[in-house]
Amino acid sequence: MITFAQDTDGFIRMDRHLPESLSVNVTFTDGSSEVLTGAVLNKAYDDAVAVFREKNGLDAKGFSRRPKKAFSAANKIDFVPVRPGMGS
Repeated sequence: MITFAQDTDGFIRMDRHLPESLSVNVTFTDGSSEVLTGAVLNKAYDDAVAVFREKNGLDAKGFSRRPKKAFSAANKIDFVPVRPGMGS
């Protein structure tokens, strides 16, 4: 089991997918904790990636269609928003 702690902005640090059946204990800033599966966190990760790509004008594969000088090379995310009750 892996343990993540939510930061004060409401995110956990997650830069890749986890195994679907992995149990993950997430401790929230309000002191509560919840055991989530890797599948639930992977969906949250995919949603965060989609929002990031839309906000930055990237296509579905993460490529920029803008001129190279308009966007940095780091087309990935490291933080995923979480909230209590996600596993329900």
